[in-house]
Amino acid sequence: MVLHIVGSTASADAVAVAVQSNTPVLLWGEPGTGKTAFVRSLASGLGWPCEIIIAAIHEPADFAGLPVVRETGVEFVPPAWAVRLARAGRGILFCDEISCAPPAVQAGLLRVIHERVVGELTLSGISMVAAANPPDQAAGGWDLAAPLANRFCHLDWRLEPEAWVSGMLAGWPTPAIPRLPEGWEAGVPAARALMAAFIRARPHLLLQVPKEEDRAGRAWPSGRAWDDMAARLWAAGNAAGVGRDVLALLVCGCVGDGPGLEFLSWQEKLDLPDPEELLANPASFRLPDRGDKTFAVLSAVVAAAVGRLDGGRWMAAWEILAKAAEEGAADVAAASARALAQARRPDLPLPVEQVRAFLPVLRGV
Repeated sequence: MVLHIVGSTASADAVAVAVQSNTPVLLWGEPGTGKTAFVRSLASGLGWPCEIIIAAIHEPADFAGLPVVRETGVEFVPPAWAVRLARAGRGILFCDEISCAPPAVQAGLLRVIHERVVGELTLSGISMVAAANPPDQAAGGWDLAAPLANRFCHLDWRLEPEAWVSGMLAGWPTPAIPRLPEGWEAGVPAARALMAAFIRARPHLLLQVPKEEDRAGRAWPSGRAWDDMAARLWAAGNAAGVGRDVLALLVCGCVGDGPGLEFLSWQEKLDLPDPEELLANPASFRLPDRGDKTFAVLSAVVAAAVGRLDGGRWMAAWEILAKAAEEGAADVAAASARALAQARRPDLPLPVEQVRAFLPVLRGV
């Protein structure tokens, strides 16, 4: 098959990563820029079915399910497209013209996007992609409600003239789709630790609900956006080996350009050591000269240890935390110590000496 891409290659890679990581993504672009064609061909390239619905022509009941009276009571029967996706077990639901759907329909879509539920049917394993036109191009359109917008990774989709001309003259190329390897989700805890370290250093960027309706309908930072989407996409993008430009699109698409770019700049300056190397040789740990970097390093060490926990890694993590505390960073290491203590198992040795510095913090854990 031929994967038609007339938009930015970076945007196409970002969509592919989001789809495979099961993170809802919303494409913003003018009519006729190939959004639908790309999503359809992406599904084909992945070997998945794709169901396309035009949100603007649906009623709220189409997503809540149609009530049918049975002997056992009233059931909310899902539409045929939902049944087909559920039977397939994997696929893409593409909601086009979502910004042209009235608020009541957007509210109906909220449960579909967030909980993967249509009527009484659960669409586990189904990736959600939506498309919207800019306000000046959406006939009779509405701004997206803030709760719905905050559940998407927002990506701009632009027509690239050179790619279009090349495709028309020489044929449409078949670019490689970034593939997520098996077990990529093992990197999510470390990504969450990194995001947590950033928010600890920049607490004002945890939640910024826009007051203007047009801005509330795009990407903005929230606890959900950082955790459920940005951290997940950061792990997925790194596992797929995409470039930093794609990672930037994914993070900014979840939390907005300002917070996203600030995170990228902060992360680039950290130059963090590999947590696996530290766990293999705890004596090599050196206390960073910045509190936020110390927090990031210790959080990554604990996330790595907990992700594949055994006696050796458990004790190595405690040795690193204890060393940080001995060198004057007990307050910074306390959160990581609590997280590590909560992961304890009966079969793991008790780190008596290493835990002494954290006893006030760990009481009751």
